[in-house]
Amino acid sequence: MNSLKFQDRLLGLQDNLLNFAYMLTANREEAKDLLQDTTLKALDNEDKYIDNEDKYIDNVNFKGWVFTIMRNIFINNYRRVVRNQTIIDQTEDLYHLNLPQDSGFASPEGSFTVKEITTAINSFSEEYRIPFSMHVAGYKYHEIAEKMDLPLGTVKSRIFFARQRLQEMLKDYK
Repeated sequence: MNSLKFQDRLLGLQDNLLNFAYMLTANREEAKDLLQDTTLKALDNEDKYIDNEDKYIDNVNFKGWVFTIMRNIFINNYRRVVRNQTIIDQTEDLYHLNLPQDSGFASPEGSFTVKEITTAINSFSEEYRIPFSMHVAGYKYHEIAEKMDLPLGTVKSRIFFARQRLQEMLKDYK
């Protein structure tokens, strides 16, 4: 595979990448920005597919590699936004920490939503509810697998299917 073939394969994935970006961001403009960042990063790292004889390595999952780049860019951007929104109160009397915070639970709609989510999760069978609840609580996949004495892939698939089912059950709240 030469550089033109690399670029053709990358261009051939643009529609799929845009759909994936839209799924991640739920915003058309942010999805286009994410697609552009991913394409540039893939082009910048094209040399990672060259072996010592200046030939491209064909046995590497190109599509998976590009989608992983997009997912990692999205995660890094999300973490950057969260980090920038974190407020550190450096006042002497912690004035800012004592200000009332709008959590969304004060309104009936906010508490109703939490109640609906909890009810939906509790309706899952135990084999899906427990790993999903542990994941939401902050456990890593491998920790859940160890505690439940299950293979890692089983834990990941159960969490994935629980998340899909929850999204389907609560699709009206978007």
